[in-house]
Amino acid sequence: MATTTAERVTQAVPDYHALNAMLNLYDRNGQIQFEKDSEAVDAFMTAHVQPNSVTFNDAEERLRWLVAEGYYDDAVLKRYPPAFVTALIKHAHASGFRFQTFLGAWKFYTSYALKTFDGKRYLEHFADRVCMVALTLAQGDEALACQLTDEMLSGRFQPATPTFLNCGKQQRGELVSCFLLRIEDNMESIGRAVNSALQLSKRGGGVAFLLSNLRESGAPIKRIENQSSGVIPVMKMLEDAFSYANQLGARQGAGAVYLHAHHPDILRFLDTKRENADEKIRIKTLSLGVVIPDITFQLAKENADMALFSPYDVERLYGKPFGDIAISEMYAELEADTRVRKKYINARDFFQTLAEIQFESGYPYIMYEDTVNRANPIAGRINMSNLCSEILQVNSASTYDENLDYAATGHDISCNLGSLNIAHTMDSPNFGLTIATAIRGLTAVSDMSHIRSVPSIEAGNAASHAIGLGQMNLHGYLAREGIAYGSPEALEFTNLYFYTVTWHALHTSMLLARERGQRFAGFEQSRYASGEYFTQYLEVDWQPKHARVRALFQRSGITLPSHENWRQLREAVMCYGIYNQNLQAVPPTGSISYINHATSSIHPIVSKVEIRKEGKTGRVYYPAPFMNNDNLALYQDAYEIGPQAIIDTYAEATRHVDQGLSLTLFFPDTATTRDINKAQIYAWKKGIKTLYYIRLRQLALEGTEIEGCVSCAL
Repeated sequence: MATTTAERVTQAVPDYHALNAMLNLYDRNGQIQFEKDSEAVDAFMTAHVQPNSVTFNDAEERLRWLVAEGYYDDAVLKRYPPAFVTALIKHAHASGFRFQTFLGAWKFYTSYALKTFDGKRYLEHFADRVCMVALTLAQGDEALACQLTDEMLSGRFQPATPTFLNCGKQQRGELVSCFLLRIEDNMESIGRAVNSALQLSKRGGGVAFLLSNLRESGAPIKRIENQSSGVIPVMKMLEDAFSYANQLGARQGAGAVYLHAHHPDILRFLDTKRENADEKIRIKTLSLGVVIPDITFQLAKENADMALFSPYDVERLYGKPFGDIAISEMYAELEADTRVRKKYINARDFFQTLAEIQFESGYPYIMYEDTVNRANPIAGRINMSNLCSEILQVNSASTYDENLDYAATGHDISCNLGSLNIAHTMDSPNFGLTIATAIRGLTAVSDMSHIRSVPSIEAGNAASHAIGLGQMNLHGYLAREGIAYGSPEALEFTNLYFYTVTWHALHTSMLLARERGQRFAGFEQSRYASGEYFTQYLEVDWQPKHARVRALFQRSGITLPSHENWRQLREAVMCYGIYNQNLQAVPPTGSISYINHATSSIHPIVSKVEIRKEGKTGRVYYPAPFMNNDNLALYQDAYEIGPQAIIDTYAEATRHVDQGLSLTLFFPDTATTRDINKAQIYAWKKGIKTLYYIRLRQLALEGTEIEGCVSCAL
């Protein structure tokens, strides 16, 4: 029977919040007190976690009780012999796992660990959560369950929040990270979109919608002029839906909307994020994204006006929704077509407005439409991204009957994310196995996801088996190895690391296709099937030029793929196909970075000691991974490093990632809108696919320093 630890913790245990806060105070010798954060972890476990954890006599009793009381999904456990499950759990607990930071421990127990239904006591520790995730994703494959357990316990692989939070639980949301849906230019599609926002938001993950197909404000309805209200009312309905529905209270509903730069409502769309916007149009919680083609940059360079084309007319006359039109290719034809209504704004004024809104709000995200589609190996057109701007996949339209039933089910997008910790992956005893295990784990999420409440999502997932393997801790790894972020050695390492990951990811997906006798739908029309995709790897010498970079791979025992490896892989892929339509996407990795003690994504750190506001707790302090008092110079923050080095780093990775990468640009408090525009243009020229947030440094106390404060003095 379950019992609760009843002893009161003595007052001798130090206050863990106070210990953690000492990270932000130099000691008498001017040193950062890293050891205090380690002490905070011990105090937190002793004073809070252990007294508030339900205890059991053994693992078998614990599992029986959790299943009987409706906490664990018995169907997951029944796939394995009971002896295997208990042995795996004992193995996990014997691994020696320990949280490296107080914030990591705090995040896990407050956000991920299974709790009693009243929320007052813990039913899991990290090893228990890892085992349930591994057992769920392995689907009865004992070897894969063991591999996934070891990859997660070592910190090499970390599934994204929905997967890590929900696996194995009886009461849970979906395992999927994010969803992307089209909205067509009719009331049935709009109604379906609002319902989909509710259904998906309550199940978990962020949801993005494409608005580009909607007719503009003032367009005709049933040939009656000046009837359409445009995109703003639809945005309002979606925002209300997301604020209403959340994932069992564990994650707030989150949504994004994307609009094409040449849509006539584009300026009104951007105005919704102005600080002084009228409450009737102001959008507070919905994220905004703008799709920008090459022609917009070319017109700005010429200081010319840009035409905004009526989506209503384009679809009526050309038979395609506006979002499916390649505007750069058709710009001259559409502009010359007198049947297409259009209005003009100055292209430079558009970019100025874009920068102003970003200066005020951090929005909108940007998707470089033509860059994305040139790099896309899959047949079809990409016209939007997601809530974090890293998912880039092809979609197709659905049609509806008057009662909102699907007349024809198109393909909308879901994506299953998880990230490798670059530092630990480079330390892996088997680099290829680490990547293969991650790919198989993420594929399992796709295979197990059946979201019937939104049939277009179900159909898209069944056809694509798309996943998104991400990365984190690039800055931490580089600093550990004595390499400055953005340096020539750092850029070369980034290039060759992603190059090597890509080979192993494709190889694993090919093996999955061969094992299952199944490839993603539409493979035959892809650049994988023709072999064209592999040309980039067969025509360039992908070996390190810097001795330090060569030494990193040699020391880790990692052999970089040769031309012969790529030739063999090309032949195998052309023969067997690949199982996953999409394989890589680099997300922002927020919470999972903290529990994994990693720097976020492939960004630089935002501060040597990051300050996080955690609910009612107040401030929690987080030290950069591998940082000590001797290597602080290698931990310049993102504001000091500046946009160019970040863009250069992302450009090296982008060439190998079939989807996108969440790229936030950081600017000092002295930045102007011109600085933002210059960075946007530089990113476009460097082949960046998307931009996420724009962040401007806000100096505390008007730039004054507080004596002895680490984060204040940086």
